[in-house]
Formats: sequence, structure tokens, C-alpha cells
Amino acid sequence: MTNQLPDLRDSEQRLKNRVQDILAEAGRQGASAAEVSVSEDVGLSVTVRMRDLESVEFNHDRGFGITVYFGQRKGSASTSDSSVEAIRETVRAAANIARHTQEDPCAGLADPDRMAHDLPDLDLYHPWDIDPEAAQTLALECEAAGLGFDQRVRNSDGASVSSQRSCRVYGNSHGFVGGYVGSRHSISCVLIAADDAGMQRDYWYTTDRNPDALEAARAVGLEAGRRAVAKLSPRKVKTGAFPVAFSAQTAGGLAGHLLGAISGGALYRRASFLPDSLGAQVAAEHLTFSEAPHLPGALGSAAFDGEGVATAAKAFIDRGSVASYILSSYSGRKLGLATTGNAGGVFNLTVSGRTLPVDELLKELGSGLLVTDLMGQGVNPVTGDYSRGATGFWVDRGEIAYPVDEITIAANLKDMFRGLVCLGDDLDMRGNIRAPTVLIDRMTLAGD
Repeated sequence: MTNQLPDLRDSEQRLKNRVQDILAEAGRQGASAAEVSVSEDVGLSVTVRMRDLESVEFNHDRGFGITVYFGQRKGSASTSDSSVEAIRETVRAAANIARHTQEDPCAGLADPDRMAHDLPDLDLYHPWDIDPEAAQTLALECEAAGLGFDQRVRNSDGASVSSQRSCRVYGNSHGFVGGYVGSRHSISCVLIAADDAGMQRDYWYTTDRNPDALEAARAVGLEAGRRAVAKLSPRKVKTGAFPVAFSAQTAGGLAGHLLGAISGGALYRRASFLPDSLGAQVAAEHLTFSEAPHLPGALGSAAFDGEGVATAAKAFIDRGSVASYILSSYSGRKLGLATTGNAGGVFNLTVSGRTLPVDELLKELGSGLLVTDLMGQGVNPVTGDYSRGATGFWVDRGEIAYPVDEITIAANLKDMFRGLVCLGDDLDMRGNIRAPTVLIDRMTLAGD
């Protein structure tokens, strides 16, 4: 079988033309304004398990999201059918919704002077010409390396190789139509180790827009095996208050709670533990959260947000203070503020601050917990109360001593961010929120 993935660079102009046709149709049906989002995704994913092929999946999906405005009444509808009749009916459905919707004074397109005009090439598209046979070979190599890491690695939940391509186009009746193509590839492995005390499961993965930047398949498998073995024979810890470090793989989620608290939707709904916090000190004075939307080749790069507004580098948290909320046009209007160009979220958000090599961070921790996995949803976004199940490693006098599990860690997010001691030098670049290991001065641990 040969690679069947189409080159989506051929789709971008065709989809831009389709968006313009849809906007024209919305005008013909009486809409005072309209906006259209189109996505097309194609991909290949191959999974093996215990040295056998488990699945080969091809995907090819396309969707149109259409929003029309009649004054300040809004209606939305979607379709995967790009035929003229289907588009006409979808616009009609959105218009019917709008006509029966109550007026919202904050509804409407982003202001026309905020539209992106300079659309730089951000180097987001690096197609991987890999066929299913080659993907299977890589997945088998990855899994075999992990299974061979140690005789205690007894089983596998699978190794996968994935290659995805996407095309995104957005347009509105201000005359803005923008689009870009992108790619994302990954190799992952999940392994199970066992000893007399029981079984432990862990994983590793690599992902990038450019296949040449992926970690070697063998290295991914070996790291998955190492991590599974390291968790064997976990112990309990005593209940008490101790320093806690969140590994780079868990710190991004922790950062996400702070970002959520300064996001427009949570703020205007009064569902945030940081209301009215613009300009306020909410975290340790060394801590900064900043976004860089135009980094070439980065996973979170974009020249415009979900409303066509130009993106720009900025800090949301600057030396511990809230420098900017995270706003779309709608949430900005609800709060009496301008959009920050973040409809749809942040772009390449990096957590920075006082940084130490991870070994030195553990020495600063002294005796406490290094969290590597979190469970449960015990986070209250209104009060900031934080309580989750955790596993990881006990650190004794600055050195990793033994694995631990069945722990609950608890604190309040306000206290956690104010008590953030330092960061590690191990920034995890595999997502849109890029965070290193984070050391919190004190949390309550519930164990034995």
C-alpha cells in the first residue's frame, strides 16, 4: 500500500474561494454580517501491540462552521457537505436561529481594524511521506526497544505512529479571508512493567510539525520502558505538609488553571478565583507567562486568532502580576475591554521565571514529593481549591529515593502560585503550553 495522504496546499485556495461563496450567500439571505470557519484534516495512524499490527487508520474530514448576524442577533450552523445546496441550507438554518434569538449587545464580528493584514509564513507544514508499512516498522521498533529495556517490562498497551495534515481557513464579511496549512506527527509507546509488588504503566511520546525533529522511535520506546520500571514497588507516604514539585509533563496542566482564571469567559461569568485581578500580584514575583504566536515551526503558532484578529507576542503574567486577560471580542465587550487576539486560546504560551537545573531544584525541594501523574478533577475554578490524586517519587535530602502512589495532594491555587519557588531547566516543548518542572513551597499530602 502506498501513502494516500493528499497535499493540502492544493486545498487552501479552493477553501478560501468556498468561504467567499458562503459569505456571499449569507448576504443574499439578508445577514448583516457573517463569518465562516473551515477545517480539512487528513492523516494516517498505525498501532502495533505485542509485536503485532493492531490497526491502520486513514482519516479525511472536512467541516464548515457558519455564523450569521442580523444586527446583534446571532445564529450558527455547521455542515460537512460542501455542495451548493448544502451550503445554502446551512446558511438558512443559521439565519433561522438568528431571527429567533434574543439580541446580545456584545455579539458581532471583531472590529475591522483588528483584522490581520500581514500573514507571514510560519513554517507550519512539513508533510511526512510515510506509508503504512514504514509506519508499522517504526512502531514495531519503538515497542521492541521498550519491551527489551528490562525483563520486568512484561506487556504493552501499544506503540503508535501518526502523521496528520490540516488546512484552516477563516473569513468574515469585513473582507478578511486567511488560511494556513499545518502538519503534526508523533510516535508514542505505552508499556507495563511488573514485579512481586504489582504492575505499573507508563508512556512516552514525541511530537513535532517536522518529522525530522521527532525523537528516534527506539529512544521513545526505551524511555517508556524506563519510566514504567521506575514506578515499580511504590510506597506510601505519611500525611503532612511538604514541598511538592510538578514534573514538566504535569506542570502544563497546572499552568492551565491560572490561564483559565484570567480568561474572559470565566471572568465575565464570575467563575474565576481571580476576579478583577488585572494589574494585581497573583503569583511569585519571578513568574512570567508569555505567548509568542509567530515562532516558526512551533505547534501553537498562528498569524490570526479564531476571529481573524492579528496575533502578537505578549505577557499575561509579568513578574507575578496579571498584565493582560485572555480575551476574544465577545468576552472583551462583556468586560468593557478590547480583544487580546486570543479567540480560541493562547499561542505558544511559555512559563518562565527563576530557573535551576532540575537536580538543583530537587536539592532546593529537600524532602517532599515529585509528581509525575495526576488523577481526578478536584479543582474548583471559582474558589481555587485544588485536591487531586497523585503518583510520583519521594525526594529525600534532594535525591529521588523511591516511587510513591495513592496520594492526595491539596492546597489552594492562589497559595500555590504565590508559593512557586523556582522552575526547572527542562521545558516541555510538546504542546501549546510549554512548562518546565515547577516547585511549590508547600502542599498537604494525604497518604498513610
